[in-house]
Amino acid sequence: MKTIHLKKGKEIPVKRFHPWIFSGAIYKQEGKPTDGDIVEVVDYQQNFLAIGHYYSGSIAVKIFSFEQAEIDENFWEKKLKLAYDLRQLLPFEDTNCYRLIHGEGDGFPGLIIDYYNGVAVFQAHTIGMHLAKDEIVKGLKNIFSTQTTKGGLIGVYDKSAETLPKNYALNIINGYLFGEVLLPHLVQENGVNFLIDWQTGQKTGFFLDQRDNRKLLQSYVKGKTVLNAFCYSGGFSAYALLAGAKEVYSVDSSEKAIILAEKNIEANVKKAKNSKCIDSDVIDFLKNSTSDFEVMILDPPAYAKSMDARHRALQAYKRLNIEGMKKLKKGGILFTFSCSQVVDRELFYNTIVAAALEANRQVRVLHHLSQGADHPVNAFHPEGNYLKGLVLYME
Repeated sequence: MKTIHLKKGKEIPVKRFHPWIFSGAIYKQEGKPTDGDIVEVVDYQQNFLAIGHYYSGSIAVKIFSFEQAEIDENFWEKKLKLAYDLRQLLPFEDTNCYRLIHGEGDGFPGLIIDYYNGVAVFQAHTIGMHLAKDEIVKGLKNIFSTQTTKGGLIGVYDKSAETLPKNYALNIINGYLFGEVLLPHLVQENGVNFLIDWQTGQKTGFFLDQRDNRKLLQSYVKGKTVLNAFCYSGGFSAYALLAGAKEVYSVDSSEKAIILAEKNIEANVKKAKNSKCIDSDVIDFLKNSTSDFEVMILDPPAYAKSMDARHRALQAYKRLNIEGMKKLKKGGILFTFSCSQVVDRELFYNTIVAAALEANRQVRVLHHLSQGADHPVNAFHPEGNYLKGLVLYME
């Protein structure tokens, strides 16, 4: 195994179990590691610290083991089983889709695996995790083959071409690593039906992290007029209609998203006359709408994916929420979110407060929201707590 030697003092974060080693912490490299290699990390006195995947970038090593171990099929299967067992403890009801592997939160930095009613969608963000795909698929097959009550495994689909480093991804084609399934694929989340297409949909096909927040929405919508902005596949819309919303507007600037939202709404409420799906820029829709809404969901895509873009992102969140607040009736409820990792909770909260001041609205906070428990956050890697949300009462 090739070895990464750290500068004196740079071992402290590793000893605190943070799974990232930045290139500036490295004193020397032994064995000339290349992108995707498994490397051993030692301190300046050559004491063992960890094992991880190497990459010639700002984050030079992503750690997946703080113990010395042989990295083989058995190693990966044991880690997969720990993640699987955790999901069996979670209080899912009438649900057959969930996140099985959540990167650093499960000790698999650079890997996402979402489970959709028998199909695991594998999405690697690092070369090292993609190189380990065959061993990981074998581990998944072994684990699910022993299950009879919680669902089995009929397919594994690799959707990594869009998320891997560009030079490596040139030779990667998305496709099945095991089995094959006709699409769209029907799943249930809290008893709500969704048609999933991981081949053409965003991310792995569905935003599973909002499960608990979609359920919470149902407590506020009965008999109300609801706007679901940036609706994508219509998740919040379907929940609202099933909970007795008077009228639901689903708005997205993607025509493909609107078609998907319509199909998911139809899968739950046949010929819903109180559902309107609108292909429009959200800001334009809010500015031009003559309707005032009683419940609103603002769940935009990540406005910032790097620190350089953070200031512009905060301004975008502020503008969006100002327009949204102006269109909420007195006594209305606003569900507002940010999934930008570089925008922390305090920054997001302060931005929403600034929006309320500019919109001249009195606001009370009812809930602080985050991702579901199947998206666990490693306590030593707070960066994994990416989804932030507030439920606000507008006076």
